[in-house]
Amino acid sequence: MVINTALILCAGYGKRLNPITLNKPKPLIEINNISLLKNTLDLINLLGIKNILINTFYLSDQIEKYIRSENIKLTIVKDGSNILNTGGGIFNLTNNSLQNDFFVFNPDTIWNENYLSEIKNMESFYFQNKVKNILLVVEKSKCFDQRMSGDFSIKNNILGNSSNKNFIFTGCQILNKSIFDNCKIEPFSINKIWNKMISNNILFGFKSEQEFTHLTDIEIYNKISKI
Repeated sequence: MVINTALILCAGYGKRLNPITLNKPKPLIEINNISLLKNTLDLINLLGIKNILINTFYLSDQIEKYIRSENIKLTIVKDGSNILNTGGGIFNLTNNSLQNDFFVFNPDTIWNENYLSEIKNMESFYFQNKVKNILLVVEKSKCFDQRMSGDFSIKNNILGNSSNKNFIFTGCQILNKSIFDNCKIEPFSINKIWNKMISNNILFGFKSEQEFTHLTDIEIYNKISKI
């Protein structure tokens, strides 16, 4: 089995990247003359995925204009009158698709083709083990931004929140829309879902061996831009 639909989260304010994001949405920030959104789309295309949905809210007109100018084929789903945060945003996106299983990407990771085999192996693990949500995670030691604190512990591919949280979410996950059963379309963090799954030992992780570069804030942007 394979997943044929990918979601990209593009609604956020990107406040930690001010002043750049005062007049430009974070997905359109460029690194090496390539926007974060285009970089993420390139990875999705390499995965062979054709069905792509993105959510928008902050400066959504700029993102829509960019997609039209680049003739990119995808579906735009607006958050609505209020930004829906990560959980509400993903849930709303899944409600706009007939599929059940999705890749979900955060565009503020600097993705590259070295992630391909890991993501495909994570997909195989997801279906073979019949899990509902699995996150691509990386050890803190592999992070470009060494200030980042750990998100999870991991043992036998099961994520936890013990004191030994040495792994960070890369911004790529696979999920089944059933994890949102009993949820409403309203603002909430995906952490709400993850914490509930952690308490039941059913949130899974897949280790990445890549050097992890995430556009955390303006300081990291300035450092990356000089490389």
